[in-house]
Amino acid sequence: MQQRELALFAEEAVARALRAGADDAEAVAYEADEFNVNVRLGQVEQLTESGSRALGLRVFFKNSDGQQTASTSTSDLSADGITRLVTGAVDLARVTGADPFAGLPEPDTFGSLPIVTLALHFSDVEKVTALERIETARRCESAALEYDPRIQNSAGSSYDASSAHRVMVNSRSFQGEYRRSYCGFSVSPVAQQDAAMQRDYWYSSARSAKLLESPEAIGEEAARRALRRLGARRVPTQQCPVVFAPEIARSLMGNLLNAADGDAIYRNASMFAGKLGEQVAGENITMIDDGTMVFDHVLPNGESLRTGGFGTAPFDGDGLPTRRTVIIERGVLKNLMLNTYTGRKLNLPSTGKASRGLAGTPGIGGGNYFLEPGTLTPEQIIADVPNGLYVVQTMGFGVNLVTGDYSQGASGLWIENGELAYPVEEITIAGNLKEMFRNVSAIGNDLEFRSSGAVPTVRIEGMTVAGS
Repeated sequence: MQQRELALFAEEAVARALRAGADDAEAVAYEADEFNVNVRLGQVEQLTESGSRALGLRVFFKNSDGQQTASTSTSDLSADGITRLVTGAVDLARVTGADPFAGLPEPDTFGSLPIVTLALHFSDVEKVTALERIETARRCESAALEYDPRIQNSAGSSYDASSAHRVMVNSRSFQGEYRRSYCGFSVSPVAQQDAAMQRDYWYSSARSAKLLESPEAIGEEAARRALRRLGARRVPTQQCPVVFAPEIARSLMGNLLNAADGDAIYRNASMFAGKLGEQVAGENITMIDDGTMVFDHVLPNGESLRTGGFGTAPFDGDGLPTRRTVIIERGVLKNLMLNTYTGRKLNLPSTGKASRGLAGTPGIGGGNYFLEPGTLTPEQIIADVPNGLYVVQTMGFGVNLVTGDYSQGASGLWIENGELAYPVEEITIAGNLKEMFRNVSAIGNDLEFRSSGAVPTVRIEGMTVAGS
């Protein structure tokens, strides 16, 4: 009954909006329980447990120029609170200008994938006690500190857990809902040698607590990552191959999706504007966004467990079923990231990429995105580099998706004769994304989903490394 109550709030908001004169209405109700603890040097520094409920409403009024629309949200779910929510949205919509592209999707496009098959919620996340979560964070940090005498400090360890329930209802007979769970922990140790200090981190995250890695394994990996950065130096400015570690390649190649954003395309604010159906990357590049992904895991005890991806959902922010979309296929821009609104602007159907908060219009967001892996191991990719850079961290926001210009601060490991030789820092890597995406010379086989996006190791030829 408590779960049904959330849907009743959304249904009531839509019904009241229609009685107030709206031609269409859409409501989103959200409920979540969240936990976070930060531990440093074995002591709890901050612990937060919170629960929240909220309701958002969009209303539409038709006129000869299009639709007037407005949205409001509230955490007051009393009768008076919902009345104020509806009144506010209706009053705002009546004074806004009409938009010819606004409006809910057509009735025959709505849909939701079967929730059971997506495996998004696991009750074991909620059953882990606060004391057990704190102890996991402590064990993770302790393992990092004990790994090597040069690990002398820590920026802390954390444990996060959440369980959320989301409902969407509109006046065109769509109603969908799902629950999802998350848990994860991380640690950031500090390595010191002489007067130099370096910090790195590692983490584990999952839908189910059964899939979390060992705190000791994560702590030791974080320590190794911090230690390998000690003794970093600068290198002379030069052009050379640059190898991106998976966690950095994920951000770099994610720019393919950002450039295919329908809103940016419509505003002519993307280097992919007017490029649909054309070659925009090398033939070894296939980039996919898939909001339907599920993974089969085998637990240490031999038990199998199926879970949905971190970006998996039964429907998108417009109420359309999520789907698998090939954005780039063998270097050709095949599809755009579109919601209903941007699709109408471009005279194209939505590709099911609407993202929706409580207030405001739907934006564009993907599900689980990934670059199709290659066949080489990371070691083989590095072994083929006589002189170059292996990037483990980038800093700054030097990416221009209109021109393609790319320039970011970086640190990593220098490659000599196919081997990682020594750490480097205080350098900048630069190029142009239009050329970089065509100059990908190797893609690794190490694709691993530790978040909603995954990209294997990637090597790009001819980039500029600016140093001393």
